[in-house]
Amino acid sequence: VQLQASGGGLVQAGGSLRLSCIASGTIFSLDAMAWYRQAPGKQRVLVALISSGGTTGYSTSVKGRFTISRDNAKNTVYLQMNSLNPEDTGVYYCSAGESGGTFRGRDWGQGTLVTVSS
Repeated sequence: VQLQASGGGLVQAGGSLRLSCIASGTIFSLDAMAWYRQAPGKQRVLVALISSGGTTGYSTSVKGRFTISRDNAKNTVYLQMNSLNPEDTGVYYCSAGESGGTFRGRDWGQGTLVTVSS
């Protein structure tokens, strides 16, 4: 399984970015997908997830600002990030896992860096 994340960059506080992650080598439509963030010097944390059926979940810190979505025809999961603030800075990783129950990342992408300046 390969997951290729893209869309990171440098943005000012209050700005927006959209991350994309293209999956190959898996039956994408059956997988749950998630985005994690790893801030400098911190552990990787779950930011958003979407089940195979389209049910979404978000961490408290991003709820109302970030939107996760998927396009099964394109084997792609997206993370639309609005109203960004410096605390959103970090490397964002997409992950694929089994749908249903507690999400556990089975496959990981290489990460894309998001830097939010104040």
